[in-house]
Amino acid sequence: MNLKAATIAGLTAFSSVTAIPNAVDLAVIVVPRDAVLPVLNDCASKGIRSVIVISSGFAETGLEGKQAQDRLLEAVRQQGMRMIGPNCFGLLNTDPAIHLNATFTSAFPPSGRMAMATQSGALGIAILAAAHRLQLGVSSFVSVGNKADISTNDLLQYWEDDPSTDIILLYLESFGNPRRFARIARRVARRKPIVAIKSGRGLAGRRAASSHTAALASSEVAVDTLFQQSGVIRADTLHELFALARGLSDQPLPKGKRVGIITNAGGPAILCTDACETGGLSVPELSKATTTALSSFLPPAASVKNPVDLIASASPDHYTHAITTLLASKEIDALIVLYISVTFGDAAGIANGILRGISTARQAGGTNIPIYICWMAEGDLERTFQTAGETIPTFPFPEHPAVVLSKAFRYEAWRAQPLGMIPDFDDIDFGTARAICAQALSREGPGWLTVEDTRALLASTKLPLAQGGVARTEDQVAALACDLGFPVAVKLASHQILHKTEMGGVHLNLADEQTVRNAFAAIRARLAQENKLDAMEGVLVQPMLSGGVEVMIGVTHDPLFGPLIAFGLGGIHVEILGDVRFRITPLTDRDASEMVREIKGSRLLQGYRGHPAADVEAIEEVLLRLSRLVEEIPEISELDLNPIFALPPGQGCRIVDARIRVEKSSPAV
Repeated sequence: MNLKAATIAGLTAFSSVTAIPNAVDLAVIVVPRDAVLPVLNDCASKGIRSVIVISSGFAETGLEGKQAQDRLLEAVRQQGMRMIGPNCFGLLNTDPAIHLNATFTSAFPPSGRMAMATQSGALGIAILAAAHRLQLGVSSFVSVGNKADISTNDLLQYWEDDPSTDIILLYLESFGNPRRFARIARRVARRKPIVAIKSGRGLAGRRAASSHTAALASSEVAVDTLFQQSGVIRADTLHELFALARGLSDQPLPKGKRVGIITNAGGPAILCTDACETGGLSVPELSKATTTALSSFLPPAASVKNPVDLIASASPDHYTHAITTLLASKEIDALIVLYISVTFGDAAGIANGILRGISTARQAGGTNIPIYICWMAEGDLERTFQTAGETIPTFPFPEHPAVVLSKAFRYEAWRAQPLGMIPDFDDIDFGTARAICAQALSREGPGWLTVEDTRALLASTKLPLAQGGVARTEDQVAALACDLGFPVAVKLASHQILHKTEMGGVHLNLADEQTVRNAFAAIRARLAQENKLDAMEGVLVQPMLSGGVEVMIGVTHDPLFGPLIAFGLGGIHVEILGDVRFRITPLTDRDASEMVREIKGSRLLQGYRGHPAADVEAIEEVLLRLSRLVEEIPEISELDLNPIFALPPGQGCRIVDARIRVEKSSPAV
């Protein structure tokens, strides 16, 4: 429509939407901000239920714009409409029956099976231009803009069942509802790869916090955790986004991590091998039968190990036979072919040799092995490789195919694993735990629970607390120690003083009643000297534990992502080494198992150099019980169990020290 012109570029223009005589499926609104709402109301009167608002000046500009956007969204909801935008780049659909370009760029990518969504309009132009240049086939493209109505989550659900889409690419700047994103993506990624690039890595940093867990967590950690749990493949750059798209769409997923490398130069092969191993892949030695077969047609100077170095004088036939030999060997799960030009005239012949080898191997049955090519032929860098309807992804540098392949392998490994289960625990007393938190908040407001409240809350969750109790007088300390049996530990009980060792508040291996009394007196004297005696609740008396591996489990509450659970080595190691893995709740049994096994120190839990193994199942149960606790009681904002002594198999584990912080909960995201 146009208020002034009767025709635009030879097409009839109308003064209002309602003046259009025919039915309208989609309205694209490109008018000044203050005119958007009246136009949208006209669209509703016309019966239009789908609108794209390209106009800007809304929430991205400040409070006034946010208020205008809220009014716009209210109208959309009242009229039963759906809206993309505002402040977006538009929508594009390459289906030949539709061929819709409702964007403000003329770049139109070829039709294909990749769907794309972006939160950046400007970047959308670059993405479409790159897709056109790289001949990446696109099914549909959407710029969501301010996401006032339709979000990335909505698009994921649409593309999940879209028969024209096999792979989904996302450029994300923020998450509106990350927990909903996780639920949807986890389901969609089982069927279709989701590749995402998330900007803003360095903006959040680490939050200043008083617990170990919160100090180690950051929004970037949460994003990585979210993607890992959901099966989303994270790209670090736009170049990698497109490289992953090409590799995943044009080749089968690797069923294992064994990579074969064929090259005509040692340097690129070394770089490729390093990148493979860094990404968790292996470049295994080849069998005697395979190396003998390779030696039968390669010159003596060639290396028939893996990588297979055909040397600089490699001919097209050398590439052909090397490719067919490796693909027929059943000793690799993926193949990377490297070529760096010696002379310009060699490139075409080598390319034909590579294609002959791939075609022959595919015809012989090697169809389930992905093949990537690194093509470094000066003067011939734009060459594409296609054979029998198959496109072979081509990369300019030797590290690139290794990176793509490693991420494809991790995705396929994720997809091949069974779905995890979220266990329930009938013996958890949520009523008592909730009452402890509510009473503490009513009594003292937000803050750390007392030692007694902390122990009572953990006991209600049936978590394995070490024996012991809180004593407030010298006689009580002595009596409790005698009941527990020597040796014992005496530790300051205080929810105000968090680093007890720095205040002389930890005394270990106390062997008799007198040393226990002396320890209690020493703690009181030190606090009095520091004028902090009021912070003393008493002392915690516990039996000394020996053996086992010290680990930690913690929880921190991210305002956007919800509770994050951490697991790592305990004691001082958690801060020095930072060997910690995170997951977003709720945890499945698979999540708990992976967390325990992913830390670098996991070998200590399996038994190392004579040290007994740990009861891993008991640790996993603590993780799962804590997940249920913090999901059920959102008032728990931070929690540290450090250290936990993981005892030998069958003996469980014991929580030696614990801290819990409570705050008034905000509505769930």
